[in-house]
Amino acid sequence: MPSFIEPFRIKSVEPIPFLSRAEREQALRASGHNLFRIDADQVTVDLLTDSGTGAMSAAQWSALLGGDESYAGARSFRRFERVVTELTGYPEVIPVHQGRAAERILFSCLLGPDLISVSNTHFDTTRANVEALGARVVDLPDLTSEFGGDLDVAALSELLAGGAAVGCVVLTVTNNAGGGQPVSIANARAVREVCDAHGVPLLLDAARFAENAYLIVERDPAYHGVSPREVAREMFELADGCCASLKKDGIANIGGMIALHDKELAARCRDQLIISEGYSTYGGLAGRDLDALAQGLLEVTDVDYLRYRAESARWFADELAKAGLPVLRPTGCHAVYVDAAELLPHLTLQELPANALACALYAEGGVRTSDLGTLCFGRVDPAGGPDVPAPRELLRFALPRRVYTRNHLEYVAETAAAVVARAASIPGMRIVEQPAMLRHFTSRLEPLA
Repeated sequence: MPSFIEPFRIKSVEPIPFLSRAEREQALRASGHNLFRIDADQVTVDLLTDSGTGAMSAAQWSALLGGDESYAGARSFRRFERVVTELTGYPEVIPVHQGRAAERILFSCLLGPDLISVSNTHFDTTRANVEALGARVVDLPDLTSEFGGDLDVAALSELLAGGAAVGCVVLTVTNNAGGGQPVSIANARAVREVCDAHGVPLLLDAARFAENAYLIVERDPAYHGVSPREVAREMFELADGCCASLKKDGIANIGGMIALHDKELAARCRDQLIISEGYSTYGGLAGRDLDALAQGLLEVTDVDYLRYRAESARWFADELAKAGLPVLRPTGCHAVYVDAAELLPHLTLQELPANALACALYAEGGVRTSDLGTLCFGRVDPAGGPDVPAPRELLRFALPRRVYTRNHLEYVAETAAAVVARAASIPGMRIVEQPAMLRHFTSRLEPLA
């Protein structure tokens, strides 16, 4: 038995579909073997993402009814602003409809052609928003760190000392592309010192700030007994500001934010917001969404809730490992990551093992997961040669917040065991159609003969 129980009761349910194997295989063919293109009503257990897929609490549903839909200066915004400022310490709070809007607006005010954004690891839309401005991304993960998500401080110092035109440094907490691992307070403090020495702003990509804080409490003896909310506040205080998708640790279905110390930078961000998202006190969101987000930001640092997230991820990782999948350890909170290249050594990285494994899991049991390998993070060779592969060929089993029970995840593990049993026969994939950016969302693929 697991050493935890869910710290909530289930109050509302919805049915899930069970397709036949033939129907699932037809859905794969119709989607071009891209799980993003499969309709949700063709998926039995959906672990594609934890973004906007969580279940809201009774208090959040109640908050929706109190939403103020005034165009300007709504009390829903003032509540949201107050909760964010108390959490982060940043006085300038700008709501947006989701995280990638926050990235686009903030980076447009900090970056441009020939400038560089440095991160422990840029995630997919973060990278795309930087590159869309003509700027360049540099990922400097510290692969020796016990925390797993840290940025390589020595490499950052060397880059800045060499005169690189760095427009900003972004710490992604937790490091989603790096296995959902946390950034330590010590690392954030060291990065802050280097940024101060070179006059470079330090930002947080704070989509999973609460889970990062809880993992710090677990792993750093100096923070044992400290509340996750206090740890999160300390992390925010080390940065100049943040952008965040609140579809993760806001535990809501839509929403994001920019929060800053710099009043002048915030004014420029608001100018961009009004052009594309909406007035500065609603930012493309309904008032009811701002109220739900404010409540979610209060709930998300609850210790019992975060313990459940961490323990359930560890238990699920154990179940997938028993099924024969090579699981990355230690686990974080929001997902379990599997090394698809290790499971499928007969495939080259250019044959997209993570996508091949994702399709096999869907065909076997209607389980949808997310490729974070070469399809997502690989680079097309401009000379027409094979793709430059991703640093790791990972498949992510994301865990929506407060949605799936132990039985659902045991079903996923049983599905995985059936796939592992025939792993040697899983064919690779090739891309037959792809866009110029963010190809994993809309590409079409086909199995290799």
